[in-house]
Amino acid sequence: MHTPGMRSALTIAGSDSGGGAGIQADLKTFAAHGVHGLAAIAALTAQHTRGVTAVHVPPLDFLRAQLAACFDDFDIGAVKIGMLASAEVIECVADALTQAQSLPRPALALVVVIDPVMVATSGAKLLADDALDALRTRLLPLADIVTPNIPEAELLTGQRIADGDDAQAAIAALHAMGARAVLLKGGHLDEGDTVVDRYDDGTVQLEFRHRRLALEGHGTGCTLASAIAANRCRSLPMPAAVEAATDYIERALRGGYRPGRGDVVVLDHFGAARPS
Repeated sequence: MHTPGMRSALTIAGSDSGGGAGIQADLKTFAAHGVHGLAAIAALTAQHTRGVTAVHVPPLDFLRAQLAACFDDFDIGAVKIGMLASAEVIECVADALTQAQSLPRPALALVVVIDPVMVATSGAKLLADDALDALRTRLLPLADIVTPNIPEAELLTGQRIADGDDAQAAIAALHAMGARAVLLKGGHLDEGDTVVDRYDDGTVQLEFRHRRLALEGHGTGCTLASAIAANRCRSLPMPAAVEAATDYIERALRGGYRPGRGDVVVLDHFGAARPS
């Protein structure tokens, strides 16, 4: 029986065979937040806690079929976009989102959260050179929020980010590209024992501060963006959705574990959702 009013979150991203990032992290995050999760797989990676060994991009027709199936049947409240490996894939996703948003269905008044995945934690490059311009021109104008880390923001803006003032300039540049809100993650900036994530939607400017942990998380960016999407599905305003997501990430990192032989920590998606 159909459950009226039940909203779903859709992830369009890459699959991580190691289970810690990508589609797998997104679906765990949606489930931990009580949101039904959908997935359109835009890439497949052979990946574990020590790195990425291979990437396969499925045919575009198959990606289109996945997207059409999801938009045809579900009340989608938010779309989280992660790893899109080529310009052709980005164009395909942008076309599908534009078409979905133009349909006269309330379910498609959806929130778009873009995590501009370019380089894996291991250092493996996950985005083709020709895709960067397509990401800037086709996807960022569709973004209700974009959540880059410092290296990703530097690639997108062409600006070096070495301190807080540089971070604010990069946020302004991302707004100029069309993103309605920006969460610039500060883990790569040296700001002492504190990680500062900077949020700006043109009206509200916030800083979310957490103590820096002496560990390296796997799938943190995927999980953060998915938590924002899930919180928006639960009708939290964007600033509150982002704040709750950054707190969730800290709890998930603190409860993280090492299932593989690599040094990175896989997040505890479900433990972090339980009350302390």
